[in-house]
Amino acid sequence: MPPAAGSAAAAPLRAVLALIATAALVWLLTRGASPYLTTLVAVMFINAALAVSLTLTNGMTGMFSLGHPAFMTIGAYVAAILTFPSRRKGSMLPDLPEFIAGLDLSLLPAALIAGVVGAAIAFLVGLPVLRLRGHYLAVATLGLIVIVQGLAMNWNGITRGGAGLSGIPRLSNIWWAFGFLALTFAAVWRIKHSSLGRAMMATRENDLAAECTGIDTVRMRMLAFVLGAFFAAVAGALMVHLISVVTPRTYSILLAFNLVVMIVIGGSGSIVGAVLAAFAITGLSEAMRPVEESFGLYGMSQVIVALSLILVLYFRPQGLFGSGEPSLVTRYLNGRRR
Repeated sequence: MPPAAGSAAAAPLRAVLALIATAALVWLLTRGASPYLTTLVAVMFINAALAVSLTLTNGMTGMFSLGHPAFMTIGAYVAAILTFPSRRKGSMLPDLPEFIAGLDLSLLPAALIAGVVGAAIAFLVGLPVLRLRGHYLAVATLGLIVIVQGLAMNWNGITRGGAGLSGIPRLSNIWWAFGFLALTFAAVWRIKHSSLGRAMMATRENDLAAECTGIDTVRMRMLAFVLGAFFAAVAGALMVHLISVVTPRTYSILLAFNLVVMIVIGGSGSIVGAVLAAFAITGLSEAMRPVEESFGLYGMSQVIVALSLILVLYFRPQGLFGSGEPSLVTRYLNGRRR
């Protein structure tokens, strides 16, 4: 076997070893840590997974979708209702269908069902919406956030309206979040470094040229949109079982802005860049919270994030890594190529 082929064949083993090493590092760093710190790290992992999934939707196909918070809201409510104690559903959620009111699911099936529901809704929404381009698509997906929030606000018998759902079982933790990030990273990495990913990136670069080579650009965009929605809905399911509460405005337009900033700073199409930017922005926002409370400078973290975006767009428009990945990571995970 040629050296390049042997190196590529060993890539799955190297990926598993990297996963084990990273998990060991997380365990060491959070060993004996406070519940606040472990929850913060879990939120960072979920946000990183969201940024990676948005890299699939926006970075690899060139779309400008802002709809991730809408799919997170859908996933959060679906999973929360499925895991909510059945003895309390009758009084708190009186309009639930009987077969749902009697369910007491664990987190894994509830999260998977939430992901499937989010993906199905994304498919239905994508049929008309993905015909749009650029800022028209951004406005349409922004409207999706408003629609989902409005339904959650007014569907009192299912969602409890503006009061939201509280007392949700805290079934998620740092290891659920870490596993979700690992699976999302692996799935998007595999897609990117395959013929499917190359077709998506060809769609991003030039629609007409891609279609002339036989690529169904509409199918590529729809697939990226639906997969991104699936991951976003699962992220919403994990997040709601981490913080134990969800309201119609928990996942708002502000989150959509932060996610876009993450992939712009990391590099549109860069998976590693999205992860690093998500860690940095989530950590910065939380670190600024005591400063905001002490000096009454509420919203200062968002000002810093916006300024960071402006500086990156001015000095390095392609982001940290552009559309590529760090060469060290690529060589390790993909193996040396001839």
